[in-house]
Amino acid sequence: MEWELVMGLEVHVELATKTKIFCSCTTEFGGAPNTHCCPVCTGMPGTLPVLNKKVLEYAVKAGLALNCDITRYNKFDRKNYFYPDLPKAYQISQLYLPFAQNGAVEITTRSGKTKTIRIHEIHMEEDAGKLIHSAYGDATFPDYNRCGVPLIEIVSEPDFRSAEEVVAYLAKLKSTFEYLGISDCKMQEGSMRADVNLSVRPKGSDEFGTRTEMKNINSFKAIERVIAYESARQIEAIEKGEKVVQETRRWDDNKGKTFAMRSKENAQDYRYFPEPDIPPISISDETIKDYTDSMPEFSEAKVIRYGEQFGIAKADAEIIAGSKYLAKLFEETVAICNNPKEVRYWIMTQIMYFMNERGVLPENIKLDPKKFAQFIEIVAADRINKQTGKQVFEEMFFADADFDVEKYIKDNGLEQVDDSDAIREAVAAVFAANPATVEQYKNGQTKVVGFFVGQVMKQMSGKAKPDTVNKIVGEELAKI
Repeated sequence: MEWELVMGLEVHVELATKTKIFCSCTTEFGGAPNTHCCPVCTGMPGTLPVLNKKVLEYAVKAGLALNCDITRYNKFDRKNYFYPDLPKAYQISQLYLPFAQNGAVEITTRSGKTKTIRIHEIHMEEDAGKLIHSAYGDATFPDYNRCGVPLIEIVSEPDFRSAEEVVAYLAKLKSTFEYLGISDCKMQEGSMRADVNLSVRPKGSDEFGTRTEMKNINSFKAIERVIAYESARQIEAIEKGEKVVQETRRWDDNKGKTFAMRSKENAQDYRYFPEPDIPPISISDETIKDYTDSMPEFSEAKVIRYGEQFGIAKADAEIIAGSKYLAKLFEETVAICNNPKEVRYWIMTQIMYFMNERGVLPENIKLDPKKFAQFIEIVAADRINKQTGKQVFEEMFFADADFDVEKYIKDNGLEQVDDSDAIREAVAAVFAANPATVEQYKNGQTKVVGFFVGQVMKQMSGKAKPDTVNKIVGEELAKI
């Protein structure tokens, strides 16, 4: 039997406000355990929460960017549950009147397929703390620093049918929120994490299967592995005549497996009721207009503009514009050197190599656009060739802020040699060292020309101009 996956996502995104959602404690990542908390965010008796206005602004901007209807009158609710990482035993969230509903985003997968993913709702809430487990396995310590950090939770409809679609959707959310400046979306720090609700059903069926939920997956690679494992587990169980149990499961990235944590809760299990200490929120039409007018240029618009303004192919433009940080580097460098295609070349070759092979994240790129533009101008002036350029670019990319491109090229003698006499001497030396290959050329084997060019470039330490080398090699061969 052929099976179909059905998935919905709940994506939690920490907002980049300086202080927490209901108190003035810092939201800064890290810090010694239990040093970024106060009586309000730890829920001490007699304390009162006060909504951070910046949280509301960031949340509404997210809703508008994801094409949601903004609820003009919304309020907070208490979600009651008893876990050691939530000291007040309830979470302030939104159930009955979330601030955004009925949204939709269009995604494009790696294979080029486009699809619209519906968003059921987005709501504001406070984050919980975390538990630190002893390496010896005999103790667990709560860290409440993260309690009260502002979150939005984006709840999709069950529109996903593959891991590829899920990853494309998450990449779209990450790009959107980075452009908005409302979150750093650092999955490795928990700023963006996803709960995957997954079930399987016979292909062609309209009925949903029994779903399981995998909590707090914090990397694209882990999400792909989770989906592959859990869908296979459910299919195997059904084909054996077993029933899939609706439950929350924990993903163990080291073992590559999911494990049952608890039975899946429903809304009634949380005993929601209106939050008595925070008044309802009214959002005016004027506020919505102000937020709408302040929206940045998102990746889709940049892709179109890069094609029209700079002649950049759509596939390359999508990669560059997909990251706020790459787009900023591209645009600022082009503004200085006015050579968009050369800037595109070095981003798509060297920078993408550093990102894919060396694990460099776009947000960690420290390359100065002024130095990048200076490098581009040196390459465009033919002062160094592409091969030497890769060496210079790598040094510049990973160097400290005081790296001097001109000085590095001069100190290492990397400028191209365009001295015809020196190149002719090198050609003569290569011919003399390879008499058998010269005979092959005399006998009509013209493909050895490339060998001669390569040897001359090697003898010239890669600094000779390739065009000049090709020209002189051809001239000297014609004399044989």
